[in-house]
Amino acid sequence: MSQPNFQAMNQTDLRAYVLAHRDDLDAFHALADRLRAKPGRKLSLEEIERLPEILSQIHSEQESKND
Repeated sequence: MSQPNFQAMNQTDLRAYVLAHRDDLDAFHALADRLRAKPGRKLSLEEIERLPEILSQIHSEQESKND
């Protein structure tokens, strides 16, 4: 099985991939790197370690708003 091209994915698709493949550390790191590179808010080490949990919570909140 080949590795997906995380650089070609937009942030929404990459986030969805990370949530669906929580054991894929390469995907997690690609998303963390992308979020870190954005201007503005920087992630702490604790936030990076909790990123899958944080993303899941954000996703749940967004789904609640859309209902």
